[in-house]
Amino acid sequence: MAESTSEAEAEAELEAETELEAESEGKVQAGAGAESAEGAGRDPEAVSRFVEHFAAQLVEAGMPRMPARVFAALLASDTGALTSAQLGEQLQISPAAVSGAVRYLAQVHLVSREREPGSRRERYRVHSDQWYEALTNREAIMKRWEDALREGVASLGADSPAGRRLSETLAFFEFVEVEVEAMMARWRIHRDQLFGGD
Repeated sequence: MAESTSEAEAEAELEAETELEAESEGKVQAGAGAESAEGAGRDPEAVSRFVEHFAAQLVEAGMPRMPARVFAALLASDTGALTSAQLGEQLQISPAAVSGAVRYLAQVHLVSREREPGSRRERYRVHSDQWYEALTNREAIMKRWEDALREGVASLGADSPAGRRLSETLAFFEFVEVEVEAMMARWRIHRDQLFGGD
């Protein structure tokens, strides 16, 4: 109960901060707010179409709708970072919706929170060199699946039809784990060749 109370307090604080943000930003210009200045020359409707289309692809792949929209908006911003007020204005969603979406995205390591220098406001950032790695780097999950499958093989018997099926599944996950690690190492070299090192 204390946990849900602290969550409610955090939500209320975020909503209050968002309202203050909107006031201090002059109610955030229509469209993409402060983002429109940095993305001058871009067609806001084309950006919005991309955000909704990419979000739809993420939803189809299993991501909840609101986190998908917030993630796509961050990805499409020139800086890769937006405040709660900017996200709310751009996507026409409530502060609570932004908060819930960001919480989900932070838990799956797709975005990070950062304080604006000299301000209490938070910005939410997608790191261009990390978000796709978070999608492929599921080592902890894979290990848990592998452990559960090993248990299953032992329980069902390696020679039973179900045991053989689990053994094959286990071998697949072990194979994928090694291959993904090697592939990501190759990708980092390739990325540095294409875009330069850090």
